[in-house]
Amino acid sequence: MDLARRLCRAGSDHRKFIRQIIVSVDILAPIYWWKEFDTYKVGTVSNSTSTMHRIHSKQFDVSDFSHDKLTDKALAALESFVEVLEQNRLMYIKTNEKQFWYNMIQLLPSSYNQLRTCTLNYENCISIYNSRKNHKLDEWKLFCAWIEELPYFKELFEI
Repeated sequence: MDLARRLCRAGSDHRKFIRQIIVSVDILAPIYWWKEFDTYKVGTVSNSTSTMHRIHSKQFDVSDFSHDKLTDKALAALESFVEVLEQNRLMYIKTNEKQFWYNMIQLLPSSYNQLRTCTLNYENCISIYNSRKNHKLDEWKLFCAWIEELPYFKELFEI
């Protein structure tokens, strides 16, 4: 552990071993968060449930969207919007008309929660952690708190 800590302190050229510590995780997050996560392309793999092919497979519900920070008025707007999405979903199932499918895809708000299975390594994790631990989005703070709980992460990086 002492050697590992010293190598981690010495920088990325010396801590190459952490690139072989693999992390695989299922993450459910809003599309607006995934847009930022997608900036971490090097050494990461992400496999999502297909929005294009599966958007119509289940009923739309407000719980499918991140909405914990909305005002009452904004929540009412989301609830109304979810009804519109659901009406289009039902029409697509009934008629198989592509226009209703396009309505769902093009109207889908960035607060829609998407599940992805991600594979990263500790080098990715420390990079994300250092870049996002004080980010404006609470979702990043939660993700960084999760990173801190990875085995030996705090010890290796002296957090």
